[in-house]
Amino acid sequence: MAVDTGRPVARAADTKSVRGPGRHDGKNPGRLRRSLSTHWYAWCMVAPVVLVIGVIVGYPLVRGVYLSTTNANEANVERHIGVNHIPATYESVGLDNYTAILSDSVFWDRLGWTVVWTVSCVALSFALGLALATMLNRKLAGRSYYRMALILPWAVPAFVSVFTWRLLFNEKKGILNQLLAGGGIDAIPWLNDPTWAKLSVITVNVWLGVPFMLVAMLGGLQSIPGELYEAAEMDGANAWQRFRHITLPGLRTVSSTVVLISAIWTFNMFPVIFLLTRGGPGDATEILVTYAYRLSFVVSPRDFSGSAAWGVLILLLLSFFAVIYRRALRKQGEVW
Repeated sequence: MAVDTGRPVARAADTKSVRGPGRHDGKNPGRLRRSLSTHWYAWCMVAPVVLVIGVIVGYPLVRGVYLSTTNANEANVERHIGVNHIPATYESVGLDNYTAILSDSVFWDRLGWTVVWTVSCVALSFALGLALATMLNRKLAGRSYYRMALILPWAVPAFVSVFTWRLLFNEKKGILNQLLAGGGIDAIPWLNDPTWAKLSVITVNVWLGVPFMLVAMLGGLQSIPGELYEAAEMDGANAWQRFRHITLPGLRTVSSTVVLISAIWTFNMFPVIFLLTRGGPGDATEILVTYAYRLSFVVSPRDFSGSAAWGVLILLLLSFFAVIYRRALRKQGEVW
């Protein structure tokens, strides 16, 4: 018995030809369109937040980039004096501000100290936070009390902590020098000597940063299965070997994230430097953000374009660091 297959094939071809144009010539919709159609509710919920962030962050960022390409300062910006309106007279200068900054030794000196300051604070905070988290992850009497006491610096506003440390570092009436005087040791100029001032600001920032590291590391430690430690101990691994081969790999995801966040925070840590030493003595402890603030709010005439250019360079440096750091983590198998 013969079977006629001609008409079904023709019908299928006709159907395909009819449906094809309706589906954009057989092409699948783009990734953005699929995401909008699938996750429309999430997009609606996120949209207000994105709009607010765009207004609060996006506009100042665009405005700062624009000002960095002008010669705007206190004398030529738009301003109102009583009922009189003085229009802006600043002009575009292209990349002259960036050229002047990068060719000046002031930028490189501030950048060098900022890098030292950031690396020192992050390294010490991470080491102390990990050590304290490891101790508090064990069963010991009063563990909850110790956790609350160590997290307390994080709960206190930063400016209150800095002012308290400033009283402690007072050269004549500070508690630290009084304790040293009781032991027959001369007073130390904590905030009046460049070296001691740098050590002082690092100490204060580490004291403020340890609670964050402690909480993050403690959460990471509690996520590591205890069976791994028991199996390693049964195999004869000592405490250092268990820490090296179980604890550190188990904390890699958490530690990589907190190190990046802490580095960005410390790089831009304005309150500690400004409130404790105001960049002094001289300019020994001044970092990039405090110098940008000085240009815009302290010196006269205030250099708005120069301050904006410094801010853009800081943003570019942090973005470059984040990209390099992320690529390094991806090579190690950490994808985020």
